Amino acid sequence: MQLRFISSAIALALASQAGHAAAPGQPAYPLQAGDPLANQQWHLQNTGQNAFSKRGGVKGIDLDLAFTHLRGIRGVGTTIAVIDDGLEIRHPDLAANIVPGSKNLVTGSDDPTPASPDNAHGTSVAGIAAAVGYNGIGGRGIAPSAGLKGFNWLLAQTMEGWLLSHGKQPGGKPLESFTDARVFNQSYGSSAITSQPGNPDADIELKTEEETYEEVSRNSHWGRGAVFVKSAGNAYNYFRLNGGYLLGYQGNNGLPVQDSNLTTDNSNYWNVVVSALNADGVHSSYSSVGANVLLTAPGGEYGTDSPAMVTTDLSGCNRGYNVSGEATNSLHGGTALDPNCDYNSVMNGTSSAAPATSGSFALVMSANPALSARDVRHLLITTARKVDAAQPGVTLAFKDAAGNAHSYQALPGWQKNAAGLSFHPFYGFGLIDVDKAVEKALFYQRPLPPLEKTRWQTVNAQAAIPDGNEKGVESVFNQPDNLTVEAVQILVDAQHGRASDLAVELISPSGTRSVLLSPRTALVAEEYGLNQQRLLSNHFYGETAKGQWRLRVIDSNGGEYQFVHRVNGKNTTYSLPNAAGKLKSWSIRFFGHRSAT
Repeated sequence: MQLRFISSAIALALASQAGHAAAPGQPAYPLQAGDPLANQQWHLQNTGQNAFSKRGGVKGIDLDLAFTHLRGIRGVGTTIAVIDDGLEIRHPDLAANIVPGSKNLVTGSDDPTPASPDNAHGTSVAGIAAAVGYNGIGGRGIAPSAGLKGFNWLLAQTMEGWLLSHGKQPGGKPLESFTDARVFNQSYGSSAITSQPGNPDADIELKTEEETYEEVSRNSHWGRGAVFVKSAGNAYNYFRLNGGYLLGYQGNNGLPVQDSNLTTDNSNYWNVVVSALNADGVHSSYSSVGANVLLTAPGGEYGTDSPAMVTTDLSGCNRGYNVSGEATNSLHGGTALDPNCDYNSVMNGTSSAAPATSGSFALVMSANPALSARDVRHLLITTARKVDAAQPGVTLAFKDAAGNAHSYQALPGWQKNAAGLSFHPFYGFGLIDVDKAVEKALFYQRPLPPLEKTRWQTVNAQAAIPDGNEKGVESVFNQPDNLTVEAVQILVDAQHGRASDLAVELISPSGTRSVLLSPRTALVAEEYGLNQQRLLSNHFYGETAKGQWRLRVIDSNGGEYQFVHRVNGKNTTYSLPNAAGKLKSWSIRFFGHRSAT
């Protein structure tokens, strides 16, 4: 593969600038002026500003991209597809970046601008990723010169619409000549109360989706590929269910109500799954987490007591998040800074972390267009910053059927794997650092060897799962090939009368322990157990696959289990009786590469 390099003269000049010393407490490179709201976009540069909420965050908790913008690297030549509830393509701060190819999947037109004033989500997502920069209005996107196109797939969820919005070319047009979107943003998701079988060989719809993800990821853009970015979910504390909310009981022991790994979109290797960080530099209160999380990016909180994200809104004061009248956020309601209510400052969620990541991918791709999407992924992994370094994870105390006390580290804290990379299920490999990734991209000389995907290998375990015991049951698979791991997927068949008790771990030949499924999840309607449940771990990135892999399934409760369903402000507590189970079988496959010779 031929890589693009900058000239030696420019390299020396930039190296000189990179050595610039900042004043104490000041960023090395201040954010450039040109957009009146940019100084409140803490995700671009966090100076402790309040982003129109009651208080500010912690200085330096941001994407570290000021030098990249100063270099003139702003996303030119890269298009981001926003797959959402629509996109206002004539918005004054988006229109200049709109490129051909949008589709309204409801009407069939090329204009996905929402008809409903309530469908502002996609327009806000687009602004985080690529609102126009340096034009004297509003704020700016992370990649302020990247192209944008939109699909309102959430309003018309057909397979045909899914394929079109996710890059499948109609009429068999070859992907090798497809030069449209290189980044696909998916700020959507679902929560599960039953196990979701994840074997694409057993489900035609899942197989079609998997093949599309793989084809576009590997083969589009003349083999450089595209990247799919996916929000981890917003169900740490609760999620919507049957007109109300499903909650864990009494704080759910500090564990997430929904492990991010539980849905097939999120256990998909081809999706870069992203959790959300707030302006204080810790896990956003709502963000789902898990071993499938690859990176974390700014998502903020709710924009009232502490910062959310400042971004574009449906234009006008009678549509979107920002409307006339009283507001708990000081930007809203038709203020002097935004008299036409074209912006909002309450956008949050992993829905915000995803476009923050999409914009970051676009910047690195723009810095060196010759890089494959997989190499850009590698650069973002290996340059990510450890945040919230003292975060300990979650230790669960429980009792067995005899009343004996047990303790289990249900979500580990930061761990360094055998390849020397630190990982945390809250944050993946850490907070994206754009300037560091771009610097490496400009001088990148050793592209990754070709990606290999092994076939599923199945282990017939047929072993009882000890009830209420953190030792669990173990089953072993010996991998003969010396592959460098990029990710590992498993399928678990475990019959159990109370799936919410179960935790699933995978331990590598190097001894790295990854919790692929945390216990106390809201699988409260599941009658079988884990029914070919697919789980993904990024934790082993860079380790060798060769050797003994140990799967451990743990029953974390020997007593009664309770959960809460809240409807119209009224809580109803439900109890599930104790149950035992059996690990029947499990399958494993690896994504990775052979070491370059």
